[in-house]
Amino acid sequence: MGMSEVLRSIKTAEQDAEKRLSDAQEEASKIVADARRKSSEMVQNAADETVTMTQKILDDARNKAQGEADQVKAAGAKEVASIESSSSNNQDSAVDMVVNALSSE
Repeated sequence: MGMSEVLRSIKTAEQDAEKRLSDAQEEASKIVADARRKSSEMVQNAADETVTMTQKILDDARNKAQGEADQVKAAGAKEVASIESSSSNNQDSAVDMVVNALSSE
């Protein structure tokens, strides 16, 4: 092997090494870009899930509160009906008492 062939093979080896280095850097850049994209997607998905869970918790609490309010309302309506019925019955007795009181005078 002559000196020019040795120099040519060294030059070829250097070019191959530079090409491999360039390819490796490109691949590393792609890997980093993909990792960043996936990380961003994961963060966005977690944020979306948090919003969804928060909305569900709020909806559940709202539904529970509405159910309790409906129960209180129903109990209040029942109490009002009972008072109206009682006052109607007592009204007849009160009228009789007034009439009797006025008649005895």
